[in-house]
Amino acid sequence: MLVTGHTGFKGAWLALWLQSLGARVTGFALAPETSPSLFELLRLAVDDEIIGDLRDAALVAAALRRFDPQIVIHMAAQALVQPSYVNPVGTFATNVLGLAHLLEAARYLGSLQAVLVVTTDKVYENREDGRPFGEGDRLGGRDPYSSSKACAELVASCFRDSFFDAEGAAAVATARAGNVVGGGDWSAFRLVPDVVRACERSEPVILRQPHAVRPWQHVLEPLYGYLLYAQALVERGATVAGTLNFAPAPGSSRTVAEVVEALSAAFGGRPGWTPSSLQYPHEAKLLALSPAKAEAVLGWRPQLDFATTMAWTAEWFKGFWRGDDVRALVLAQIEAYAERLAEPPQVPAFAAPAGKVLSP
Repeated sequence: MLVTGHTGFKGAWLALWLQSLGARVTGFALAPETSPSLFELLRLAVDDEIIGDLRDAALVAAALRRFDPQIVIHMAAQALVQPSYVNPVGTFATNVLGLAHLLEAARYLGSLQAVLVVTTDKVYENREDGRPFGEGDRLGGRDPYSSSKACAELVASCFRDSFFDAEGAAAVATARAGNVVGGGDWSAFRLVPDVVRACERSEPVILRQPHAVRPWQHVLEPLYGYLLYAQALVERGATVAGTLNFAPAPGSSRTVAEVVEALSAAFGGRPGWTPSSLQYPHEAKLLALSPAKAEAVLGWRPQLDFATTMAWTAEWFKGFWRGDDVRALVLAQIEAYAERLAEPPQVPAFAAPAGKVLSP
């Protein structure tokens, strides 16, 4: 199984989960971009990897030929709104042209059975009317990041209809997740890392939009959805090859300030928050997704409520500050999550030993 972006926050969680199942994991990504880096702290040695850039079409093609994966979960991206304003062309080059490079190379693989492209909840044309978006809603994106991911949705759809529509061709689909949080994220311009850094400085976190509402979810929630979806694509093919939202239950979204307050309570009253006095480029103030289709198609449903999501995130970072083993922290939360699943599905036989299920 190929995981692109395996050196990032979500990618490292997914790669370790897959390895704990016995899957053979390969990776294509840039070198870790933060210090600390979850990928490095996990001592994550995948079976094979290439450190490289999606914008390099020849390198992407060479990587796919070398790995010859049966499943691709594509998460590598320029994934931040604010930096997309600084480098919009680079954002489009990575998120749109980079995906086209991947899918073009994937066309010629003999073993490939499924490609799952991870985009974002921000692909929709957002009128901020409070209605949760469904998969059939119109795509949009006012900022370069959101627009680039909406374009990536169109690229995936185009390749699926143009080049992966023959009998026996690999199934191509996209997945849209909410605002993902969890232990081990030190990215810039993300809320939880900002809270953690403010705690370490003993200063209040400065919030750009304290009253903006987002669908917050623990990192394991969408990752479980991606694994279920990849399995369904292998087993059911074109009948499920489209797009699915993976989001918290309707009504569970919270404001940015509420997230900081929940984490501050868990961190003994630190760091608190203060509003920023600066002007920032536009970001949506209200965003919500409907997960109803994922439940209908896959039987996926969110397992962790807001309070549990914040508690697990805080406990991870408190363990990190204590000097606990990071790999053990991640595996313990994977196991605790797996115990909540009524019927863990089987990983396809070629990706893990026969009968192995989604738990360590």
